Amino acid sequence: MQREEFVQQLWLDYVHQHPDIGGLRLWPVEAPAEYLSILTLNHGPYGMDALLPTLAHFGYRLQHRHAMADRGLLVSLLSPPGDEAWLVLAELQLGTLSRAPRRRLESLVAQTPPEDRRGQNLLCRGRPWPMPDWPTYQALCQAHPLAGWLSVMGPRMHHAGFDCQRLGHDLADLDTRMGEVGLAGNPDRHHGIFPVSPLLGYRFYPTCSQRLAFAEGDEHRIELGGLALVQKQVSANQERAVELLLPHHTRCEMS
Repeated sequence: MQREEFVQQLWLDYVHQHPDIGGLRLWPVEAPAEYLSILTLNHGPYGMDALLPTLAHFGYRLQHRHAMADRGLLVSLLSPPGDEAWLVLAELQLGTLSRAPRRRLESLVAQTPPEDRRGQNLLCRGRPWPMPDWPTYQALCQAHPLAGWLSVMGPRMHHAGFDCQRLGHDLADLDTRMGEVGLAGNPDRHHGIFPVSPLLGYRFYPTCSQRLAFAEGDEHRIELGGLALVQKQVSANQERAVELLLPHHTRCEMS
C-alpha cells in the first residue's frame, strides 16, 4: 500500500461513517484537510510504537509528541512529505483506566481475529473486534469517553480538521454556513479528542448521531465523531496551523 491509497482508505471510511460530512459542499471537494485526527490505544499492534514504522513507510515523519496526563493521551504529530494533511495520532493509555473498565476493553481487543492484527491498514479497516454489549459500552464511556468510542469504532480516524485560511474563508463565516446546514459548532477547546491551543481559533462540529446495533441486538444512537475548523490567530506566522494545534506545555521531548 502507498500513502495515497492509505489516505484514500482513511477518508472513505470517514465519510462512510459520517455521511453528513461527505455531503458538505461549503468548500471545494478537492480542498485538502489540514490534519486527520486518528484515535488508537496502546495495546498490541494498535499501539503508537507499533504503528509508526508503517506510517514512516508511507512517508510520514514524527515531528512532535504531546503528553496529556489529564486525558490519558499521548499525541503525535506526523508530517507528510509534501503539502498534504498531517496526521494527529492520539493514543489512549489504558493504564489510566481503573481495573474493571481496562479489563473490559482489553477483553474486547483480545477477541480480534489473528488476520486483523497485521497489515498496513490497521487504522482504516474498521473495528477489528466484536461489538460490545450496551452495558459494556456505557461502563467504558463512564470510565473514559474515548474508551467507549474505541470499543465501538476501533482504531480509526475520528475527525478531519480544516484550516479556514487555506479554504479562503473566515472562521466566523464558515461557522455560520455550517450552522445553516445543521452542524452546530462547539467553541470549547476541550471538545473532541484533545485540548486545542489558544493560538488557533477553533470550532468542533459533532456529526449527527447514528443508530448502531450492539452485541445483544439492541440498537442505540451514539455520536461517532465530527469535523473541526481552525484558524491561525496571527496570519503572518509561517508554521502550518496543525503545528500550533496542541498546547505548547503538553509538548514532550522525543528520545
